[in-house]
Amino acid sequence: MRTMNKRLISLMAAALALLSASGQVTFTLLGNKRVIEETPSLSETGLHKIFVVYDTDSVEMSFTSSTGQKATWFTFDANSWGSPREITNISWDGTKTTLREVIPDMGYIIYDGTTPHFFWVVDYAKHYLELNDMFMNVVSPNGPIVFTVDGQGEAIPYCSIHGVPQTLDRNLKFTYSTLEWNDTIAEWKPKTVVNEYSSLNEQIKISTPPLCKTEFTLSGDRFLRQWNLTDSVTIWPDFDESTMAVGCATLAELLDNDENEVSKQGDVISGSAPIRVLFTGFPTPNVAYRLWEMAKDEAFEETILQFNQDVVDYTFNDTGTYYMRYMVANESGSCQVYGDTIYTIMVSESYIPERLPNIFSPGSTKDVNDVWTVPHKSLVEFHCWIYNRWGTLLYEFTDPNGGWDGTYHGRLVDTGVYYYVVTATGSDGVKYKRRGDINILLYKGNSGSSTDSGGL
Repeated sequence: MRTMNKRLISLMAAALALLSASGQVTFTLLGNKRVIEETPSLSETGLHKIFVVYDTDSVEMSFTSSTGQKATWFTFDANSWGSPREITNISWDGTKTTLREVIPDMGYIIYDGTTPHFFWVVDYAKHYLELNDMFMNVVSPNGPIVFTVDGQGEAIPYCSIHGVPQTLDRNLKFTYSTLEWNDTIAEWKPKTVVNEYSSLNEQIKISTPPLCKTEFTLSGDRFLRQWNLTDSVTIWPDFDESTMAVGCATLAELLDNDENEVSKQGDVISGSAPIRVLFTGFPTPNVAYRLWEMAKDEAFEETILQFNQDVVDYTFNDTGTYYMRYMVANESGSCQVYGDTIYTIMVSESYIPERLPNIFSPGSTKDVNDVWTVPHKSLVEFHCWIYNRWGTLLYEFTDPNGGWDGTYHGRLVDTGVYYYVVTATGSDGVKYKRRGDINILLYKGNSGSSTDSGGL
């Protein structure tokens, strides 16, 4: 036996090849449940194969030699890996040796001449999965849920050729439904979640609770699935509104701001007043309360406005920085969730220059400098009047983004000097009053006498 130990240790230290095609292990079964072959990591376990047999009762195991010699068989486990035990009741028929009754949950070493083959045989019947019932514990309304299973599904043990305990992954599947936000279509869509567990030794837990009513199903294991069998347990919790989790998503869109130099970069909106924004909240179906909040500080220590609705169309007229966020809650208020995004809206200070442009050429064939406009930022009130030198009102407009095209009653006025008066109020409350002259120059194609506005 001492010689055998030295030989085994020497062979275990070598990089051993997998079973060759001519040196094979086969099983003679009573039923129709095929033997499941596993190929573990050779470097970690030293095993070439793990054979999972549905039930080893009355099962024979044979080895076909590639050398034509009678193979010698040994067994080992975690306690005897250093001193394997020889199996003597082996029958020999030509190149095949057979063990009439398999010893379950045991490691085997078969020597084909001087070449050893290492493998393990699992009797699944001794580790059969049984799922009787399942219970859930809701830790908090929007917190983790822990499940306790009444049944049997411990880790299936085996050991390496060095006696190191190992386990087979059962690949139990824990399935439930939830909702997932789809940015592309701006909608909550159903999603099936499948979590996998190696055995019932693991705690079955979901950190993020589902956002809809759902059943929870534990099924397995992968060995039963390969034999076209299954065992499962399902519960449909009687969720009430006080225990259901809630969720939300948000969007912010600019409206009617094309001429206001307003930009949106990610979650930050900035530009001149007025800034009109459409805020939309998308709650999950089990939401009972929703709220948009506006504040002047990002921590929302003091909210200045609240809107109990999903959609808010709001125009920011006053200079400053504003923050908007969306919150939803369940019926009891025990579960409150804020949207992931806090929107920042920055309204710039108002501005009108002291001196306004005083030269332009209406009707220009190149459409350059052919409209007189007022440079500005963040104006909430505006009025402009255009007069000729005799005090006749030729044109007025109240949109600061508008302007005068140099016409009166649909015809271009003469070249010369005209006068403007502007009054405005900025988003920061600043009052503006500007007055001055406008010079209309002669341009190619303009005779200088398009209409006689003098003396009107």
